[in-house]
Amino acid sequence: MSGPRVRVVKVLYVEDKSTQGGSNTPPDADVSRMIRAEVDTWVPRRGPNWSDILIRMAGAGPSPWVIYTAASAALVVILITAFVVGSALQLGALAPQPVPTHLH
Repeated sequence: MSGPRVRVVKVLYVEDKSTQGGSNTPPDADVSRMIRAEVDTWVPRRGPNWSDILIRMAGAGPSPWVIYTAASAALVVILITAFVVGSALQLGALAPQPVPTHLH
């Protein structure tokens, strides 16, 4: 595995204080032309290294059994809450069913 790569980006340097000889900044048209030329000539080096990304993600996160345990606990809490709320509000099949009282 190779070390982290640093992308070198060329930027224009503009001084924020004026000098005695006047402004050293190029005119806007030149700046625009330089930026356009840089953008037009830029090409990506290569696509993402998916195998390296997946290996890093697998090593960085919690183990799968921790995720499954937490997800199972969350599901149990959601189901119990839904049952209690549904019973309290008498929703659906959880509501008390009417009992026929016409016994002769």
